Amino acid sequence: MKLDNRFFIAIIGAIILYAIFLMFSDFSEVYGNIINFNIMYLPIILVLVSIGWGILFLRWHLLLKNSGITLPLKKNFLIYLSGFALSVTPGKLGELLKSQIIKANFGTPRSSTAPLILVERLYNLIGMISITFFGLMYFEISSYIIIISAILVIAGFIIISSETLFNKFIKIFSKFKFTSKLIIPLQNSYQIIRKSTRGPIIVYCSGLSIIAWLIELLAVYFVFLGFGIFDLSYFQIVQVYTASIFLGAASLLPEGIGVVEGSLIGLLGVHGIEISTAPTLVILIRILTLWYGVIIGLICLKLTGIFSVSTNEHSTQD
Repeated sequence: MKLDNRFFIAIIGAIILYAIFLMFSDFSEVYGNIINFNIMYLPIILVLVSIGWGILFLRWHLLLKNSGITLPLKKNFLIYLSGFALSVTPGKLGELLKSQIIKANFGTPRSSTAPLILVERLYNLIGMISITFFGLMYFEISSYIIIISAILVIAGFIIISSETLFNKFIKIFSKFKFTSKLIIPLQNSYQIIRKSTRGPIIVYCSGLSIIAWLIELLAVYFVFLGFGIFDLSYFQIVQVYTASIFLGAASLLPEGIGVVEGSLIGLLGVHGIEISTAPTLVILIRILTLWYGVIIGLICLKLTGIFSVSTNEHSTQD
């Protein structure tokens, strides 16, 4: 498989960005922070992040089952994790690779599975908005971010509620080069998306999304504890972390690289975290919650045995 050049650009960009963050920090402070990190928390953090993946996979499995698609559980889990490999592509377009792998292995049309990846994004947003409400009392700016995100979710459900609106949405955004790569595979997929956002499935998937976010946030909380930061409560960290993730998503950059890190450092400063500590803390959070998944995804991608398939193939025909 030939990895998309944007994947390597994202990695190089992240390395440069982290180097800049550390360059403007006191190296003795950075070194001290790293040395003083309580390594006992690391296994807990990695286990929590991995459990979160398991919750998200269960949501994916339910979405497939709800659409009448049945895949072998172990193979499906491997394919799901493979999607993490290209999660750092713009808009997570690389996750559409899951549809290609499923088609290559089981012959299931991409038009049947690609819409579910969009539905996953919608449920992620629902989960994040839901848990952020719990901590509004700690961080006022989050209310504005939540309102904007809630409007987007409502707009999404309005579009999905009408086949006419949905088709108009597809037609408009398929004209733009950047969005066409995500939108074109969704043509003629209205019934799949509607079925995935109606009835009991919306309750199950929303619940699993909330649980997955709570687990990831717990992992982030343990990173703070590992650095000996006990002044921030769990719900304060919920507000700071989710606000930075929202801002990163709004930037449309791959995984919000740069925006998430910069905003998180700034928001931590508001809560009294020293500027000499914040960059090291933020970089470790991103390594454990983002890049750990990318590495695992690349390993799983290799195990799927489709390295002869180029990710630059964007044919919409099944």
